[in-house]
Amino acid sequence: MSPPVFLVDALPDGTETVLAGAEGHHAATVRRLRPGAAVQLSDGAGGLAECTVTGVGPDRLTLAVLGRSRVDRPRPRFVVVQALAKGERGELAVELLTEVGADEVVPWAAARSVAVWRAERGVKALARWRATAREAAKQSRRAWLPLVSEPHGTAEVAARIVAAGGGLVLHGAAADPLAAAPLPSGGELVVVVGPEGGLTPDELAAFTAAGARPVRLGPTVLRTSTAGAVALAALSVRTGRWA
Repeated sequence: MSPPVFLVDALPDGTETVLAGAEGHHAATVRRLRPGAAVQLSDGAGGLAECTVTGVGPDRLTLAVLGRSRVDRPRPRFVVVQALAKGERGELAVELLTEVGADEVVPWAAARSVAVWRAERGVKALARWRATAREAAKQSRRAWLPLVSEPHGTAEVAARIVAAGGGLVLHGAAADPLAAAPLPSGGELVVVVGPEGGLTPDELAAFTAAGARPVRLGPTVLRTSTAGAVALAALSVRTGRWA
């Protein structure tokens, strides 16, 4: 099994470092790592440091830095526009999208979204999405921490599609399958995942006019919390990100 990953603001320059704060507490107290254990430090922007635990203190580890490496940003850049979902389904969507490889998750207040982010409730919900992405990135040993952006409205999503290298809208009634859709080799690929109640005709028209192509995944109906991850898995194979 690959060593656990802990996020740091910047990779250490020397041959020894101390992992403290919340990450140090998790490593020393929750994970109970002991001298000799291998760990990775990540700056969340492609940089990795291979380390070995040399000492354990209250809520901190002393680490020997064995080497550093850098992982290039994957191409194309996957931007998933995820409609707000009720209960914990939104956080499940973010977790799965992060594990599969989303580079950015855009919360979208769709017309038929059951959940509504307003005032303090919206601030807390966005914080949960961001915390979920952070923990899922660590669990999946990602070198790049995905961005969870501020919530978008339909017009803002359409603008993202216009500026991107390509756009796809998951739609069960679409004529074209995802497997046959043309894809960009670089830039951004925006994938729109609708809410439980589906896209409205106006939303579909706005995204199509912006240049997105409606596509269907397959013969079954997926929940909004899982559809995006399934789509990214297929796209990762098609674009060579999983080659």
